[in-house]
Amino acid sequence: MKRLADIVLALLCLPVALPLLLLGMALVKWSSPGPAIFRQTRVGRHEKPFTCYKLRTMYADTRDAPSHETAASAVTPAGRWLRRTKLDELPQLWNVLRGDMSFVGPRPCLPSQVELVAARRALGLYAIRPGITGVAQVAGLDMSDPQRLAAADAEYLKTMSLATDLRLMFMTAFGAGSGDRVRG
Repeated sequence: MKRLADIVLALLCLPVALPLLLLGMALVKWSSPGPAIFRQTRVGRHEKPFTCYKLRTMYADTRDAPSHETAASAVTPAGRWLRRTKLDELPQLWNVLRGDMSFVGPRPCLPSQVELVAARRALGLYAIRPGITGVAQVAGLDMSDPQRLAAADAEYLKTMSLATDLRLMFMTAFGAGSGDRVRG
């Protein structure tokens, strides 16, 4: 049921998202050289790696690391706005349609975040697809505290329902959470 809801919602969002995505891509290209779409390997359902797509918010030569380990100076002028509005997440609609992600679930981490991968494995979180948003993101938790993050994600696993997903998506759309934080 959750997968069907993800597909239907993604298809309904596409007509609204496409103009915003094109605007975001233009802002990224205007703000700094490099590709507009950022691609990164993340850990997905059953710990299967997948390519996650986002609008690029950092300079193209920024090292491949979690946001909380990256200096704020790596974020482009357009990237600050895209992160604040969460529009950088729009390309993940493709990940949802492909089945790599869900709208709601644990935020996908990098394979190099071994402590977080292990904590999520121990709590059975790889049984579900990672999400564009989730409990931890709405609560403003970033990935710098793997145990706390995994525990918050595990609470979602216990209470997962369509109503919970709708509430978390609504909270995300109307400003809950702060997006992925970078070092100050």
